[in-house]
Amino acid sequence: MQNQIFSGAFLFILIILASNWSTEAQTCKPSGKIRGTNPPKGKCNRDNQSECCKKGKLYTTYTCSPQVSKHTKATLTINGFQKGGDGGAPSECDNKYHSDNTPVVALSTGWFNKRSRCLDDIIIHGNGRSVKAKVVDECDSTVGCDADHDYQPPCPNNIVDASKAVWKALGVPESDWGEMDVFWSDA
Repeated sequence: MQNQIFSGAFLFILIILASNWSTEAQTCKPSGKIRGTNPPKGKCNRDNQSECCKKGKLYTTYTCSPQVSKHTKATLTINGFQKGGDGGAPSECDNKYHSDNTPVVALSTGWFNKRSRCLDDIIIHGNGRSVKAKVVDECDSTVGCDADHDYQPPCPNNIVDASKAVWKALGVPESDWGEMDVFWSDA
């Protein structure tokens, strides 16, 4: 009888611990903050409604992103992947610039997952349409406000930063480009 009580109590504790671990795995909390600095004159490209860092402002950083599913909710933003665009440095996956007429994206740090999605395709669903796009870069959620990141703040943890080709394929009028709720999945 005593063994059954002990086994039952042990099983109950194990279930409680397992449910806490699964809840913890689904949570993505900020990892810190960085203090912004003003970019050198003429060094923050404002194309595509890009935000430039502001001196003294605190920006939240993340090392994680929400859990990926077959229907992951994200915020679609617009980014220039061409040389001289607001994307800053060449793409991390292949050290190249990409035409804005090609459907390519940068994913927030957690979804980029240490380059594990480099050059893989994802499917983006929005505006009643879908488009396949290649992951070529990280939208860095851990750092920002420096030359490598075109003096822009760190990305939030739920960003799919897309080329103009993605926005066109989704049928979004150019006047509405900027931010939009979408869903994405690995192709």
